[in-house]
Amino acid sequence: MTWPRIAVLGAGAVGCYFGGMLARAGAPVMLIGRPQHVEALKQDGLWLETLTFQERVPVAASVAVEAARGAALVLVCVKTLDTEEAARSLAPHLSLGAVVLSLQNGVDNVERLRTAGGFKALPAVVYVAAAMVGKGRVKHTGRGDLIVGDPKGGSPAELERVAALFTGAGVPCLVSDNIEAELWTKMSMNCAYNAVSALGRAKYGRVVKHPSAREVLRLAVEETAAVARACGVRLEEAKLIDAAFRLGEAMSEATSSTAQDIHRGKRTEIDSLNGYVARRGAELGVATPINHALHALVKLLEEAG
Repeated sequence: MTWPRIAVLGAGAVGCYFGGMLARAGAPVMLIGRPQHVEALKQDGLWLETLTFQERVPVAASVAVEAARGAALVLVCVKTLDTEEAARSLAPHLSLGAVVLSLQNGVDNVERLRTAGGFKALPAVVYVAAAMVGKGRVKHTGRGDLIVGDPKGGSPAELERVAALFTGAGVPCLVSDNIEAELWTKMSMNCAYNAVSALGRAKYGRVVKHPSAREVLRLAVEETAAVARACGVRLEEAKLIDAAFRLGEAMSEATSSTAQDIHRGKRTEIDSLNGYVARRGAELGVATPINHALHALVKLLEEAG
C-alpha cells in the first residue's frame, strides 16, 4: 500500500491509538499534541499497548499545528471544547484536497469545524477504550473500530479510500450511508456511560451489572433517542438499549473519558454529551431529566477541581 502523509491533531488516547496503528502499518504519521507527550514521543517513540501486542512505534511529533502542512489526511482528535480553536489554527495549514476526519465525541463537530475553520470535514464514529498511562504511552483495553460517512452524501470513493487506510492498518472501519444515525447511536452510548462511570468511579463492566445503574443507562438512552427523533434522526430504541448493555460487557475494563478527565482535574466534554442532549431537548420540547441530572452532577465534580 502507498501511504499518504497523515497528521493527528490531538495526541491524546484516541489520537495516539489510531495514529499509532497507522504508523505501525507503515504510514508517515505526525502526532500533534502537548509538550510533555511530544518530548517523549520524539525521544522514545509511542509505546502502544493493545489487547494483542505491546510495541514501541516510531512516530514524528510536534507541538505546532503547522506540522499538519502537507498531510493528505488530518485526524482531528481534540476534545470537543477545543473544536473551534483547533479549526481556526488548522485552516491556514491545510493542503488543497486534504481530507479532514473528526474522531470526536458528540454529533455537531463537523459543522463546528466548518463554521470556525471554513473547511469541509467528515465525521467518524469512534468505538475504542484507551487511555494515556504515561508520557507517550497509550493502553488499549477494548474495541478499536470506526464508522465513517458523509451527512451531505459526498463522494463514496473518498470514504472508501479513507476506510481502506484504516483497514490496512488493522483498524476495522465501515462506511455508513446513514452516518447521522450512527453519530446519535454513539451519543446515546456516551450519555449512558460517561457520566455514570465518572460519578460512580466505575468501569463499564461494573456499571452494566449494577441493577440501579443499569436502569439509569436505559433511561439516558431512551431520552437521547427521543431527542434524536425530534432532530429528524430515527433510532430503534429497543435495539439501542440492547447495544448499550452489550457495549458495557464488551468494554468491561473501560473507564470513560469523563472519568479520566475528572481524575486528572481536567475539564470534561460533558457539555457536548449529556449537556447537549439536555439543551436540545429543552429547545425541542423533549423532557430529559436523567441527562440533565447527570450533566449537573458531573459539572459539580468538574468545578470542584
